[in-house]
Amino acid sequence: MLNPYPPQKHLLPTVDTALPGRTKEMAVDPVHFVSGNTIKTPFPERCERALFGMGCFWGAEKKFWNIDGVYSTAVGYAAGITPNPTYEETCTGLTGHNEVVLVVFDPNMVSYNDLLKVFWESHDPTQGMRQGNDMGTQYRSGIYYYSEQQQSQAIEAADHYQHQLENAGRGPITTEITAATEFYYAETYHQQYLAKNPKGYCGLGGTGVCYSE
Repeated sequence: MLNPYPPQKHLLPTVDTALPGRTKEMAVDPVHFVSGNTIKTPFPERCERALFGMGCFWGAEKKFWNIDGVYSTAVGYAAGITPNPTYEETCTGLTGHNEVVLVVFDPNMVSYNDLLKVFWESHDPTQGMRQGNDMGTQYRSGIYYYSEQQQSQAIEAADHYQHQLENAGRGPITTEITAATEFYYAETYHQQYLAKNPKGYCGLGGTGVCYSE
């Protein structure tokens, strides 16, 4: 079988091979296009953060911004090496970053487990370094936890959903579950992209397997 990935796109870089990046942070409009809330800190004290990689971050973000209890969302790059990467750099596969969505939520209104359900059902977590026709390390499935509680909930949810996938004849989950690293904001035009461009591309699709409690 021919390798479906272009060169460099299916292997994560090392510190020696990653792009150098820059020290200057990405300038980004802090106002959420849909809610009007801020996408940058400080957030309300009642809020917590969740970080997910589900393929192209345009569609991933849209899955979360209208959920009751979600204060804000933003797209960016995480779980890689290159500091302050650009979109073009991330797409080379030489930054190590994943396209991710940051979800700022009020746990009194929506639980982390509720967000995990949306995560599992909204993409295919069995595809490795791809999501549908989007191929490369920046499209890998990932959960990046901010606390030990989130870590344990994510691992438990993955084990639970794996059984449901197996019962449906699907393969093993390839989702990486690791501690959240620094979140680098993507360019302003990427933020809430599908609200600004309702007919924009979205390659996100789930397995059709419900995440049942």
